[in-house]
Amino acid sequence: MRIAVAGGTGVVGHHAVEVARERGHEVVVLTRSAGADLTTGEGVADRLAGVTAVIDATNVRSQRRAAAEAFFAGVTRTLLTAGRDAGVGHHVVLSIVGIDDVDSGYYAGKRLQERVAAEGGVPWSVLRATQFHEFAQQALSFARLGRFSLVPRMLSQPVAAREVGAALVDLATGDAVGRAPDLAGPEVHQMVDLARRVAERDGRRVVPVRLPGRAGAAMRSGALLPRGDGPRGRITFDEWLASR
Repeated sequence: MRIAVAGGTGVVGHHAVEVARERGHEVVVLTRSAGADLTTGEGVADRLAGVTAVIDATNVRSQRRAAAEAFFAGVTRTLLTAGRDAGVGHHVVLSIVGIDDVDSGYYAGKRLQERVAAEGGVPWSVLRATQFHEFAQQALSFARLGRFSLVPRMLSQPVAAREVGAALVDLATGDAVGRAPDLAGPEVHQMVDLARRVAERDGRRVVPVRLPGRAGAAMRSGALLPRGDGPRGRITFDEWLASR
C-alpha cells in the first residue's frame, strides 16, 4: 500500500513513517525538501500519485488563533484537494484529546482542521491523542528565563509518540471511521512533575505557572484527559525517559 505522511519528519510523523515501512508499505513523505509545499500546494498533487491514504501529522508552533486556524485549515484543504484529484481514498488526521473543552487559539486551529477534514469529500478518520511523553521536554522551551523554564500546571495522560504513529498507520490501512476512539497513555501525571524529571538531565530548573482564564483552569482540572473507554498506550513515562 502506498501511504503519504504530511509532517513525516515531526515528533509523531517520523514514527508513522518508520512503522509503515516496517510493515511493508511504500511511504511518501510530504516535505518541501521532497518537492511538496503544503502551504502553497506546489508539488503536492504529483507526490500523491498512486497514494491510497494520507496521514496528516503536521504541526505549527503558534498559539495565536488566526495563525493556527490559517495553517491547519490551509494544509488540510491543500491535502484534500490534491487527494481528490489523485484518487486518495482515506484522509487521516492527528488531533488532540480535550480540544473541545479548552478555549485556546491553537486548539481552535485543531477544531477547524477536524471540521475541514469532515467536510472535504474524502473518506476521513480523526485520531485524538493526549500529549506525548516528548511534551515534557518541549515544555521546557516554552518560556525560558536563564536556567529557569516556566511550565504550565496541567493534568495529562501522556502517550508514547511511537504508539501514536502506529495507531495512525492502523487507521490509514483500514476503512475510514470518522472520529476514532481517543488514544491516551497508561498513567495520569502533573506535567510540571514530568518536566522536572526531564530538566534534571538537562540542567534546568522548572517554575510552575498557573495559566490564566478558563483555558488555564480547564487544563489544571483535567480537561485534557480522556473520557470513557478507549485505547491506552503501554509505554510509561518512566520507560520513555529511560530510553532517551
